[in-house]
Amino acid sequence: MTKDKPLLGVILMLGFCIVAPMGDAVAKLLGASVPLGQLLIVRFAVQAVLLLPLVYFTGRAWRMRGRVLKLTIFRTVLHIIGIGMMFTALRFLPLADAVAIAFIMPFLMLVLGKYYLGEEVGPRRLIACIVGFIGTLFVVQPSFAEVGWPALLPMGVAVNFAVFMLVTRQIAKETDPIGLQAVSGVMAMMIMVPLLWFTRSMDIPALSLITPTSFEWGLLFAIGSLGTLAHLLMTWSLRYAPSATLAPMQYLEIPIATVIGFLVFKDLPNTLASIGIAITIGAGLYIILRERAIAHQLAKTPAPA
Repeated sequence: MTKDKPLLGVILMLGFCIVAPMGDAVAKLLGASVPLGQLLIVRFAVQAVLLLPLVYFTGRAWRMRGRVLKLTIFRTVLHIIGIGMMFTALRFLPLADAVAIAFIMPFLMLVLGKYYLGEEVGPRRLIACIVGFIGTLFVVQPSFAEVGWPALLPMGVAVNFAVFMLVTRQIAKETDPIGLQAVSGVMAMMIMVPLLWFTRSMDIPALSLITPTSFEWGLLFAIGSLGTLAHLLMTWSLRYAPSATLAPMQYLEIPIATVIGFLVFKDLPNTLASIGIAITIGAGLYIILRERAIAHQLAKTPAPA
Protein backbone atom coordinates (compact mmCIF):
# COMPACT_ATOMS: atom_id res chain seq x y z
CA MET A 1 0.00 0.00 0.00
CA THR A 2 1.39 3.42 -0.99
CA LYS A 3 2.26 5.64 1.96
CA ASP A 4 0.61 9.07 2.03
CA LYS A 5 2.90 11.92 0.97
CA PRO A 6 0.57 14.95 1.07
CA LEU A 7 3.12 17.46 -0.21
CA LEU A 8 3.93 15.29 -3.24
CA GLY A 9 0.20 14.79 -3.87
CA VAL A 10 -0.39 18.55 -3.75
CA ILE A 11 2.50 19.20 -6.17
CA LEU A 12 1.15 16.60 -8.60
CA MET A 13 -2.36 18.10 -8.43
CA LEU A 14 -0.89 21.55 -9.05
CA GLY A 15 0.79 20.06 -12.12
CA PHE A 16 -2.60 18.81 -13.31
CA CYS A 17 -4.14 22.28 -12.82
CA ILE A 18 -1.40 23.73 -15.05
CA VAL A 19 -1.22 21.00 -17.71
CA ALA A 20 -4.98 20.56 -18.27
CA PRO A 21 -5.68 24.17 -19.36
CA MET A 22 -2.48 24.12 -21.42
CA GLY A 23 -3.98 21.23 -23.38
CA ASP A 24 -7.22 23.19 -23.78
CA ALA A 25 -5.25 26.20 -25.02
CA VAL A 26 -3.53 24.08 -27.69
CA ALA A 27 -6.94 22.71 -28.74
CA LYS A 28 -8.22 26.30 -29.04
CA LEU A 29 -5.22 27.22 -31.19
CA LEU A 30 -5.92 24.33 -33.57
CA GLY A 31 -9.72 24.59 -33.54
CA ALA A 32 -9.89 27.03 -36.44
CA SER A 33 -7.66 25.04 -38.79
CA VAL A 34 -7.97 21.33 -37.93
CA PRO A 35 -11.37 19.52 -38.09
CA LEU A 36 -12.80 18.20 -34.84
CA GLY A 37 -12.67 14.55 -35.88
CA GLN A 38 -8.97 14.79 -36.68
CA LEU A 39 -8.28 16.49 -33.33
CA LEU A 40 -10.06 13.67 -31.51
CA ILE A 41 -8.45 10.80 -33.39
CA VAL A 42 -4.94 12.16 -32.82
CA ARG A 43 -5.74 12.97 -29.17
CA PHE A 44 -6.68 9.35 -28.42
CA ALA A 45 -4.03 7.84 -30.70
CA VAL A 46 -1.29 9.63 -28.77
CA GLN A 47 -2.89 8.46 -25.49
CA ALA A 48 -2.77 4.85 -26.67
CA VAL A 49 0.78 5.11 -28.05
CA LEU A 50 2.10 6.64 -24.82
CA LEU A 51 0.31 4.35 -22.37
CA LEU A 52 0.37 0.92 -24.05
CA PRO A 53 4.17 0.50 -23.62
CA LEU A 54 3.82 1.63 -19.98
CA VAL A 55 1.14 -1.01 -19.42
CA TYR A 56 3.20 -3.68 -21.15
CA PHE A 57 6.52 -3.04 -19.39
CA THR A 58 4.96 -2.64 -15.92
CA GLY A 59 2.74 -5.70 -16.26
CA ARG A 60 -0.43 -3.78 -15.45
CA ALA A 61 -3.83 -5.41 -15.79
CA TRP A 62 -5.71 -4.41 -18.93
CA ARG A 63 -7.95 -7.35 -19.91
CA MET A 64 -11.67 -6.75 -19.38
CA ARG A 65 -14.81 -8.80 -19.82
CA GLY A 66 -18.51 -8.79 -19.07
CA ARG A 67 -19.92 -5.81 -17.20
CA VAL A 68 -16.56 -4.05 -16.89
CA LEU A 69 -15.95 -4.27 -20.65
CA LYS A 70 -19.42 -2.88 -21.46
CA LEU A 71 -19.02 -0.02 -18.99
CA THR A 72 -15.55 0.75 -20.35
CA ILE A 73 -16.94 1.01 -23.88
CA PHE A 74 -19.71 3.31 -22.62
CA ARG A 75 -17.12 5.35 -20.68
CA THR A 76 -14.98 5.70 -23.81
CA VAL A 77 -17.95 6.97 -25.85
CA LEU A 78 -18.66 9.51 -23.10
CA HIS A 79 -14.98 10.54 -23.15
CA ILE A 80 -15.04 11.13 -26.92
CA ILE A 81 -18.27 13.16 -26.72
CA GLY A 82 -17.07 15.20 -23.72
CA ILE A 83 -13.73 16.14 -25.26
CA GLY A 84 -15.46 16.84 -28.58
CA MET A 85 -17.88 19.27 -26.92
CA MET A 86 -15.06 21.00 -25.03
CA PHE A 87 -12.89 21.37 -28.13
CA THR A 88 -15.90 22.82 -30.00
CA ALA A 89 -16.68 25.25 -27.16
CA LEU A 90 -13.08 26.46 -27.17
CA ARG A 91 -13.46 27.61 -30.77
CA PHE A 92 -16.00 30.21 -29.61
CA LEU A 93 -15.35 30.98 -25.93
CA PRO A 94 -12.46 32.45 -23.94
CA LEU A 95 -10.47 29.70 -22.26
CA ALA A 96 -11.30 30.81 -18.70
CA ASP A 97 -15.04 31.04 -19.44
CA ALA A 98 -15.18 27.54 -20.92
CA VAL A 99 -13.27 26.02 -17.99
CA ALA A 100 -15.35 27.91 -15.40
CA ILE A 101 -18.68 26.87 -16.92
CA ALA A 102 -17.54 23.23 -16.97
CA PHE A 103 -16.94 23.48 -13.19
CA ILE A 104 -20.67 23.03 -12.68
CA MET A 105 -19.68 19.34 -12.69
CA PRO A 106 -19.04 19.06 -8.88
CA PHE A 107 -22.55 20.36 -8.25
CA LEU A 108 -24.01 17.83 -10.68
CA MET A 109 -22.01 15.05 -9.02
CA LEU A 110 -23.51 15.99 -5.66
CA VAL A 111 -27.07 15.97 -7.01
CA LEU A 112 -26.52 12.71 -8.92
CA GLY A 113 -24.99 11.20 -5.78
CA LYS A 114 -28.14 12.06 -3.86
CA TYR A 115 -30.74 10.90 -6.38
CA TYR A 116 -28.85 8.18 -8.27
CA LEU A 117 -26.55 6.63 -5.66
CA GLY A 118 -28.75 7.40 -2.64
CA GLU A 119 -26.00 9.36 -0.87
CA GLU A 120 -26.95 11.66 2.02
CA VAL A 121 -26.80 15.32 0.97
CA GLY A 122 -27.92 17.96 3.46
CA PRO A 123 -29.83 21.18 2.71
CA ARG A 124 -26.71 23.38 3.07
CA ARG A 125 -24.89 21.58 0.29
CA LEU A 126 -27.99 21.60 -1.92
CA ILE A 127 -28.26 25.38 -1.42
CA ALA A 128 -24.55 25.69 -2.29
CA CYS A 129 -25.29 23.73 -5.50
CA ILE A 130 -28.00 26.22 -6.43
CA VAL A 131 -25.70 29.17 -5.69
CA GLY A 132 -22.90 27.61 -7.74
CA PHE A 133 -25.30 27.02 -10.63
CA ILE A 134 -26.35 30.68 -10.49
CA GLY A 135 -22.68 31.68 -10.61
CA THR A 136 -22.25 29.50 -13.69
CA LEU A 137 -25.20 31.24 -15.35
CA PHE A 138 -23.41 34.56 -14.74
CA VAL A 139 -20.52 33.21 -16.81
CA VAL A 140 -22.80 31.73 -19.48
CA GLN A 141 -25.00 34.81 -19.98
CA PRO A 142 -22.50 37.22 -21.62
CA SER A 143 -20.98 34.40 -23.65
CA PHE A 144 -24.43 33.26 -24.83
CA ALA A 145 -25.31 36.81 -25.81
CA GLU A 146 -22.14 37.01 -27.90
CA VAL A 147 -21.78 33.54 -29.52
CA GLY A 148 -25.15 31.81 -28.97
CA TRP A 149 -25.56 28.06 -28.37
CA PRO A 150 -21.81 27.19 -28.20
CA ALA A 151 -21.79 28.93 -24.79
CA LEU A 152 -23.90 26.03 -23.49
CA LEU A 153 -21.44 23.36 -24.61
CA PRO A 154 -19.30 23.46 -21.42
CA MET A 155 -22.49 22.73 -19.45
CA GLY A 156 -22.93 19.71 -21.69
CA VAL A 157 -19.32 18.79 -20.92
CA ALA A 158 -20.11 18.99 -17.20
CA VAL A 159 -23.18 16.74 -17.51
CA ASN A 160 -21.20 14.30 -19.66
CA PHE A 161 -18.26 14.22 -17.27
CA ALA A 162 -20.55 13.74 -14.25
CA VAL A 163 -21.95 10.58 -15.87
CA PHE A 164 -18.39 9.64 -16.92
CA MET A 165 -17.28 9.83 -13.27
CA LEU A 166 -20.24 7.75 -12.09
CA VAL A 167 -19.33 5.03 -14.59
CA THR A 168 -15.66 5.26 -13.57
CA ARG A 169 -16.63 4.81 -9.91
CA GLN A 170 -18.45 1.60 -10.79
CA ILE A 171 -15.35 0.01 -12.36
CA ALA A 172 -12.54 1.78 -10.45
CA LYS A 173 -11.92 -1.08 -8.02
CA GLU A 174 -11.84 -3.65 -10.82
CA THR A 175 -9.42 -1.89 -13.19
CA ASP A 176 -5.96 -0.35 -13.14
CA PRO A 177 -6.29 3.37 -13.93
CA ILE A 178 -3.41 3.48 -16.41
CA GLY A 179 -4.50 0.21 -18.02
CA LEU A 180 -8.02 1.61 -18.26
CA GLN A 181 -6.80 4.75 -20.05
CA ALA A 182 -4.63 2.73 -22.44
CA VAL A 183 -7.55 0.48 -23.36
CA SER A 184 -9.82 3.53 -23.69
CA GLY A 185 -7.37 5.08 -26.14
CA VAL A 186 -7.47 1.96 -28.30
CA MET A 187 -11.28 1.76 -28.07
CA ALA A 188 -11.60 5.41 -29.08
CA MET A 189 -9.45 4.71 -32.15
CA MET A 190 -11.65 1.72 -33.03
CA ILE A 191 -14.68 4.04 -32.88
CA MET A 192 -13.22 7.12 -34.57
CA VAL A 193 -11.40 5.46 -37.50
CA PRO A 194 -14.53 3.73 -38.93
CA LEU A 195 -16.59 6.88 -38.26
CA LEU A 196 -14.22 9.08 -40.26
CA TRP A 197 -13.96 6.42 -42.97
CA PHE A 198 -17.73 6.07 -43.47
CA THR A 199 -18.37 9.84 -43.41
CA ARG A 200 -15.50 10.78 -45.74
CA SER A 201 -17.87 11.35 -48.70
CA MET A 202 -20.63 13.11 -46.74
CA ASP A 203 -19.02 16.55 -46.73
CA ILE A 204 -19.30 17.02 -42.96
CA PRO A 205 -16.71 19.72 -42.09
CA ALA A 206 -16.16 18.53 -38.51
CA LEU A 207 -15.40 14.98 -39.71
CA SER A 208 -13.28 15.86 -42.72
CA LEU A 209 -9.52 15.29 -42.91
CA ILE A 210 -6.77 17.71 -43.86
CA THR A 211 -3.02 17.47 -44.28
CA PRO A 212 -1.64 19.36 -41.27
CA THR A 213 1.50 21.46 -41.50
CA SER A 214 4.53 20.37 -39.50
CA PHE A 215 3.66 22.99 -36.88
CA GLU A 216 0.08 21.66 -36.64
CA TRP A 217 1.38 18.10 -36.29
CA GLY A 218 3.48 19.27 -33.36
CA LEU A 219 0.44 20.87 -31.72
CA LEU A 220 -1.67 17.76 -32.39
CA PHE A 221 0.93 15.61 -30.64
CA ALA A 222 0.98 18.16 -27.80
CA ILE A 223 -2.80 17.81 -27.32
CA GLY A 224 -2.52 14.05 -26.85
CA SER A 225 0.56 14.30 -24.66
CA LEU A 226 -0.84 17.03 -22.42
CA GLY A 227 -4.20 15.25 -22.06
CA THR A 228 -2.49 11.99 -21.14
CA LEU A 229 -0.07 13.70 -18.75
CA ALA A 230 -2.91 15.59 -17.05
CA HIS A 231 -4.76 12.34 -16.37
CA LEU A 232 -1.62 10.67 -15.01
CA LEU A 233 -0.84 13.63 -12.74
CA MET A 234 -4.35 13.50 -11.27
CA THR A 235 -4.19 9.71 -10.85
CA TRP A 236 -0.79 9.84 -9.18
CA SER A 237 -1.78 12.76 -6.93
CA LEU A 238 -4.63 10.65 -5.52
CA ARG A 239 -2.14 7.90 -4.69
CA TYR A 240 -0.18 10.17 -2.37
CA ALA A 241 -2.82 12.43 -0.81
CA PRO A 242 -6.49 12.00 0.14
CA SER A 243 -9.12 13.45 -2.18
CA ALA A 244 -10.33 15.74 0.63
CA THR A 245 -6.92 17.43 0.56
CA LEU A 246 -6.73 17.68 -3.22
CA ALA A 247 -10.32 18.59 -4.18
CA PRO A 248 -10.09 22.32 -3.26
CA MET A 249 -6.92 22.60 -5.34
CA GLN A 250 -8.78 21.69 -8.53
CA TYR A 251 -10.35 25.16 -8.52
CA LEU A 252 -6.87 26.56 -9.19
CA GLU A 253 -7.48 25.42 -12.76
CA ILE A 254 -9.81 28.41 -13.30
CA PRO A 255 -7.35 31.23 -12.45
CA ILE A 256 -4.55 29.34 -14.23
CA ALA A 257 -6.77 29.04 -17.33
CA THR A 258 -7.44 32.79 -17.03
CA VAL A 259 -3.70 33.55 -17.04
CA ILE A 260 -3.01 31.18 -19.96
CA GLY A 261 -5.96 32.60 -21.89
CA PHE A 262 -4.64 36.13 -21.42
CA LEU A 263 -1.04 35.25 -22.33
CA VAL A 264 -1.94 33.25 -25.44
CA PHE A 265 -5.18 34.83 -26.69
CA LYS A 266 -5.36 38.18 -24.82
CA ASP A 267 -8.76 37.04 -23.48
CA LEU A 268 -10.10 38.03 -20.06
CA PRO A 269 -13.56 37.33 -18.56
CA ASN A 270 -15.79 40.43 -18.43
CA THR A 271 -17.14 41.82 -15.13
CA LEU A 272 -20.28 39.65 -15.01
CA ALA A 273 -18.34 36.50 -15.90
CA SER A 274 -15.69 37.33 -13.27
CA ILE A 275 -18.39 37.66 -10.60
CA GLY A 276 -19.85 34.33 -11.74
CA ILE A 277 -16.45 32.64 -11.58
CA ALA A 278 -15.95 33.94 -8.02
CA ILE A 279 -19.41 32.64 -6.98
CA THR A 280 -18.77 29.24 -8.61
CA ILE A 281 -15.41 28.85 -6.87
CA GLY A 282 -16.86 29.94 -3.51
CA ALA A 283 -19.81 27.54 -3.72
CA GLY A 284 -17.58 24.67 -4.81
CA LEU A 285 -15.11 25.24 -2.01
CA TYR A 286 -17.97 25.44 0.51
CA ILE A 287 -19.30 22.05 -0.63
CA ILE A 288 -15.83 20.49 -0.37
CA LEU A 289 -15.19 21.93 3.11
CA ARG A 290 -18.68 20.93 4.27
CA GLU A 291 -18.17 17.35 3.10
CA ARG A 292 -14.80 17.26 4.84
CA ALA A 293 -16.38 18.48 8.08
CA ILE A 294 -19.14 15.86 7.86
CA ALA A 295 -16.61 13.09 7.16
CA HIS A 296 -14.54 14.24 10.16
CA GLN A 297 -17.63 14.27 12.37
CA LEU A 298 -18.64 10.78 11.27
CA ALA A 299 -15.12 9.52 11.98
CA LYS A 300 -15.37 10.82 15.55
CA THR A 301 -18.81 9.26 16.14
CA PRO A 302 -18.42 5.97 18.07
CA ALA A 303 -19.78 2.89 16.34
CA PRO A 304 -22.93 1.36 17.90
CA ALA A 305 -22.29 -1.49 20.30
